[in-house]
Amino acid sequence: MFSSVRAFAAVGCTRGYATNMAYNMIKTERVGANNAVVLVTLNRPKALNALCDELMDEVGIAVTEADKNPEVGAIVITGNDKAFAAGADIKQMKDKSFPEVINGNFLSSWTQLTTTRKPIIAAVNGYALGGGCELAMMCDIIYAGDNAKFGQPEILLGTIPGAGGTQRLVRAIGKSKAMEICLTGDQINAEIALQSGLVAKVHPKEENLNEAIKLADKIASLSKPVVAMCKEAISASYELTLNEGNRLERKLFHSTFALEDRKEGMDAFAAKRKAVFKDC
Repeated sequence: MFSSVRAFAAVGCTRGYATNMAYNMIKTERVGANNAVVLVTLNRPKALNALCDELMDEVGIAVTEADKNPEVGAIVITGNDKAFAAGADIKQMKDKSFPEVINGNFLSSWTQLTTTRKPIIAAVNGYALGGGCELAMMCDIIYAGDNAKFGQPEILLGTIPGAGGTQRLVRAIGKSKAMEICLTGDQINAEIALQSGLVAKVHPKEENLNEAIKLADKIASLSKPVVAMCKEAISASYELTLNEGNRLERKLFHSTFALEDRKEGMDAFAAKRKAVFKDC
């Protein structure tokens, strides 16, 4: 949620804007071979992409729009070479009171993208600390540049993670390593993140975004309803017992037999040709 990098709080953040206005703190574009991938770029370079309500609201809007667009099959979220997001904006929260944060349920809106049905890939270069690490973990897959740094340094500021850091980190890398990171505020590099299971792959920083887009493009070429079912089954494994999860998986598996895409996929395999999915 926060960062030990001081420069990230250089630019303040405000809230309260019309959803039909141009984005102020992110950029979006369609990328990939068939323009089926939405690339969301965090765009507060002077603040090392420090997170605040307005930025996270914009991310939520962009991801929701991509999720509703039938032409889009996957989403990539990235920052810049120096920082994915160096933490949350201390300027926004340093003067908040307990009644203010508890009554306003502060940070509760930051997890909107976790309800997205389409896969989200985080392309992380540089700092992913505090809220930046939490944002990356809200995504489905993390690709890291070789200069990436992950951490939850909230303890150094007299607080704890508040956007899922203590929960998702444990599920990603286990209790002992998560305790070490959260209780010390220490950072881990990309290789340790890979060894720990926090990230899927590590690439040279100049190649990382392209590799994430390639992955998103590959996923976007597959049957969208089947991809959504597969994501739902995997995501549910964090919430359900093994027996409950297996029951859900089987129901979703059976559901694929109502789709033309399932038949096309199996027919194409039997005929030794490439499947042509129609998302139905």
